[in-house]
Amino acid sequence: MCQHEDPCYFEWARFYDEDMTFLSALAKDYQVVLVGSLFEKRMEGVFHNTAVVFEADGRVLGKQRKMHIPDDPRFYEKFYFTPGDAIAPIASSVGNLGVLVCWDQWFPEAARIMALKKADMLIYPSAIGWFCDDSESVADKLLQREAWKGVQRGHSIANAMPVITSNRVGVEKDLSGQTSGLNFFGSSFIYGAFGEELACASEQEEILYARLDLQKSAQARQIWPFFRDRRIDAYGDLLKRVADES
Repeated sequence: MCQHEDPCYFEWARFYDEDMTFLSALAKDYQVVLVGSLFEKRMEGVFHNTAVVFEADGRVLGKQRKMHIPDDPRFYEKFYFTPGDAIAPIASSVGNLGVLVCWDQWFPEAARIMALKKADMLIYPSAIGWFCDDSESVADKLLQREAWKGVQRGHSIANAMPVITSNRVGVEKDLSGQTSGLNFFGSSFIYGAFGEELACASEQEEILYARLDLQKSAQARQIWPFFRDRRIDAYGDLLKRVADES
């Protein structure tokens, strides 16, 4: 829907409660901790791209609203979504889940905050793809995908924690007819506690499995003491839009 701006799509948020019931039932039926993405209407005029975490018994454990909202060709999300208010892990039976949404995955600050708040892993539900035309070369498309994977591998290494990223697959037509649409390239993956690739999907729909040993994060942080050596006294400029020149 974000390929163009159309107020009629705000009506899609009316399915939020129905989707919550559906995802809760899935988590309970399969006895898994489940992360699902939803279009949330918080109040009139305030809508969010929201990830919700369900416990294996179907209970809602918490939600994380997308923090960084893009506004790029065919990703006109600022028209639809208000940014989230906070970054915090969600406790579950499988650990503290550092859930962030799609575009959030490009920002090391968000990953680091999750780590500082003692998340055990980072989880990124995503919908990223290529244009369905010849405006991008094959080489450019592959470079984009490698950059997308690479920045998240960096989060795994810099924070010594696993990263789980699930990306959409298939083609979404532009219902306005203004563009050729988007081809979501899948390629979901799971990284271990220090950037090792444990599983990677193709561009088609499939299920990935990997065993995560959270103790490896503790071991990695002992060998690579990034958190010990952080210079928190020197990072004030990160809170500025543009740092003062010196």
